[in-house]
Amino acid sequence: MYAIVETGGKQYRVSQGSIINVEKLPAQVGEEVVLDQVLLVSGEQYKVGSPLVEGAKVVAKVLQQDKEKKVLVFKFKSKKNYRRRQGHRQPFTKLQVQSIEA
Repeated sequence: MYAIVETGGKQYRVSQGSIINVEKLPAQVGEEVVLDQVLLVSGEQYKVGSPLVEGAKVVAKVLQQDKEKKVLVFKFKSKKNYRRRQGHRQPFTKLQVQSIEA
């Protein structure tokens, strides 16, 4: 059984026990988070929402709040002595899916 959920403007395919990194959520480590933006639930038969599945939710536990690896942004214009380097670390929340309820 799996589900497709939407959080942070992105869609994720999750199943029970899976671990995913999502955009930062306002929750402490160890808390349970309910993802109620469920687009599809599979099981004995598929339930496809239009756009969301009624009454479906995914319960997940927060494992970690951290930042991704650094991404370097480098701007350069040839022959103009223009160089700019900037780093960025995107914050994320690591979730472990506890249950899928449809």
